[in-house]
Amino acid sequence: MDWYPLWNSLRIAAISCVIVFFSGIGMAYYVAKLPRVWKGVLDVVLTLPLVLPPTVCGWLLLLVFGLKHPVGIFLQSIGVQFVMTWYGGIIASAVVAFPLMYRTARGAFESFDETLAWSGRTLGLSGTYIFWHIRMPYCKQGIIAGTVLSFARALGEYGATSMLIGYIPKNTATISTTVYQLWRTNDEYSAFVWVLVNIAISAVVLLTVNMLEKHGQGRRVCS
Repeated sequence: MDWYPLWNSLRIAAISCVIVFFSGIGMAYYVAKLPRVWKGVLDVVLTLPLVLPPTVCGWLLLLVFGLKHPVGIFLQSIGVQFVMTWYGGIIASAVVAFPLMYRTARGAFESFDETLAWSGRTLGLSGTYIFWHIRMPYCKQGIIAGTVLSFARALGEYGATSMLIGYIPKNTATISTTVYQLWRTNDEYSAFVWVLVNIAISAVVLLTVNMLEKHGQGRRVCS
């Protein structure tokens, strides 16, 4: 059995998760401090990929990175191409997974007790130190949960990925696109095997999130 789709899905999900982790936390921290009106506007824009059909997200990505469009033409001229390449899947997965990280991190930041930050400032601590050593540890349960959910979303992504990178064996094939292709060719047994693999990974992710939630609730009760 060719296990390339699993390896490709894992590396796409892992890299996109790293991108989403930093970009989601950065935007969540910034938006959480904005006035309500601007916060509402940016919330709509940043959360839109969560409610749009994945194929629509993929189509919009093709408008940006397609080889017949300005950005795609420019990237191709410098030797970069996101269409029909495995690393294009990173872009597609990051776009659809970003809202999960952003919303979870923003909720965690909004629950942060700002008196802790004010106390740190009175002690002469820098904003960077307060963010990484006070704010982030305080919000770590939400941050970790958002990271795990983003990874799971990126791992199971199909719509935007299939639109942008398609299905090329040993190149762009992922678990989701492989299941579809095997079903199209009436290879239901192999498709079922990949479905079981996906279910197993998803179950592990959900168990991890549940354990994190219980751990966080236990700490709040003890405190």
